[in-house]
Amino acid sequence: MAKPLQDRIALITGASRGIGHATARALARAGAHIVAVARTVGGLEELDDEIRKDGGSATLVPLNMTDTDGIARLGAALNERHGKLDILIGNAGILGPSSPLGHIDLKGWNEVMAINVTANFQLVRCMEPLLKQSDAGRAVFVTSGAANKARAYLGPYATSKAAVETLARVWANEVASTLLRVNLFNPGPIRTRMRAGLMPGEDPMTLDTPEQVAEFIVPMCLPSWTDNGKFYDYPARTILDFRAPAHP
Repeated sequence: MAKPLQDRIALITGASRGIGHATARALARAGAHIVAVARTVGGLEELDDEIRKDGGSATLVPLNMTDTDGIARLGAALNERHGKLDILIGNAGILGPSSPLGHIDLKGWNEVMAINVTANFQLVRCMEPLLKQSDAGRAVFVTSGAANKARAYLGPYATSKAAVETLARVWANEVASTLLRVNLFNPGPIRTRMRAGLMPGEDPMTLDTPEQVAEFIVPMCLPSWTDNGKFYDYPARTILDFRAPAHP
């Protein structure tokens, strides 16, 4: 019996741990060939071992998301090897400094923006032609409730996630007449290393796992998923339309 994502190519950033790692495994179990992107070679190799044990396949891409030229080279390599891309998961991100805005230096601010925002913009630029070569291109960007809560001391992270949401909204509207679908996914509080760093006193066993979250991302990557311009909120189990109305 054919798997739902058989012969499809899925690119996941931040794939060495957390939600990216779990999503890569889930997509591989659904039949996709995984293009796993992350800075940590050891984490990528562990992912590859797990995917192979599950009967899947992966291409490992050790890449810092601040390397915009590297993202462009990756797009060219995917075009040469596969001629298309079916799934893009924009998951890579960092928390950055947790301080009052006036205490954050420009270097810390720029690093968060480079990884959380500019890298996703470069992915849009370099992967859109490949996604449009697919018969059902799907892009999912992982966001955070911090984007609209504007919590104190999380300025760089909250601002970057708000920017990612706007980037996805614009892109969804631009590709609305094509076969490409673009959506946002907010996992909420999840048992990840980033969450532990932000909330060190929190009991991680009270949180859902990345594996649970990944099971909700997979359907958004299927050819049968036709929604475009939606914000999926995992904790509330709701889908909200974030596209601008066709007529003001």
